[in-house]
Amino acid sequence: MGGERFRTPGFAGSTGGNPHAVMANTSETLRRASEQLTELTGMEAESVSSFQRTEDGWTLTVEVLELARVPDTMSLLASYEVQVDQEGELVGYRRVRRYERGRADRSR
Repeated sequence: MGGERFRTPGFAGSTGGNPHAVMANTSETLRRASEQLTELTGMEAESVSSFQRTEDGWTLTVEVLELARVPDTMSLLASYEVQVDQEGELVGYRRVRRYERGRADRSR
């Protein structure tokens, strides 16, 4: 037991050497992070638009519905940068962008 850390089954650290478990763990981690962000903000997380494994866990970009409008193309969404630890627990978030659903990003 010396030095071993408890890992919650189904999250980033417990793959048991199974390559298919890595994908399941990634999917579960992303889903759980979106749910935790919804619980904390009270706003619906619509999708994960990017994610990256980091030394401390994961960094995700989650698209959130901030204000529903009619028509739906006028609804306000936001991109949140979310940090998740190695056990799949949300440890921080911040809004990095706010936009109308019907507007495309400008070309650079």
